Amino acid sequence: MKKYNLLMVVVLLFFVSCNSETKKSEEKESENEVVSENSLTSHEKTEGWKLLFDGESTNGWKNFNEDRISGWIVEDECLVGQGLGGDIGGDIVSENEYDNFILKWDWKLGPNGNSGVIYHVLEGEKYNAPYETGPEYQLIEDDDFRNPDGSQYPLEDWQKTASDYAMYVAGKNKKVNLHDWNSSMIKFTEAIVEYWLNGEKVVEFEPWSDDWNERRNSGKWDQYPDYGIAKKGKISLQDHGSKIWFKNMKIKEL
Repeated sequence: MKKYNLLMVVVLLFFVSCNSETKKSEEKESENEVVSENSLTSHEKTEGWKLLFDGESTNGWKNFNEDRISGWIVEDECLVGQGLGGDIGGDIVSENEYDNFILKWDWKLGPNGNSGVIYHVLEGEKYNAPYETGPEYQLIEDDDFRNPDGSQYPLEDWQKTASDYAMYVAGKNKKVNLHDWNSSMIKFTEAIVEYWLNGEKVVEFEPWSDDWNERRNSGKWDQYPDYGIAKKGKISLQDHGSKIWFKNMKIKEL
């Protein structure tokens, strides 16, 4: 029996070692893999990542509350909002809905840039815009943002880039590349939410907690009673009257 047990231990260690070496080999292969824009590595595919933008078309997206898409084009492998939208109108949403997820994307703002990525968005006749229901990862020019007439527009901290708009302020460790490419990530679970910007975690909060409810009920969202209550919904890209470029958008459901 002792020899049998020893043999089983040896066999088990052999399989563990093989699996470990296989994993290391796959990770090394993934690191060395040449990947083009708007595509997934072999490792990402294995992990369940999906592209939200294929780099060639607007497939998978449509205007909010509509069955068509307008105001957005594909240009140089980027999904581009033309700046034709406003407070209402111009935003697009994903065809699919998501609850818990990790969302990654690269983005760049045009002059007087103002946009955002909104999630858990609900559609319907009683809603005029995605922000009425979905939390927003803010994208804006911060201190350099100006009104259409060129006048300076002072922003509150909760309005600035990478903040959870009107809820949680991005940390002072954030670094924004003005008019150049940035990389962002949202990790959403019912236990914790994280916002990342250029490799740094800048926001963290617990959704639907006492703290979250206190902020949500502070007055900003009084006219939007359904804000933030959905636990599943669509991803939205905002066109708020200025050009915005997106690429390398990918999502992994948790």
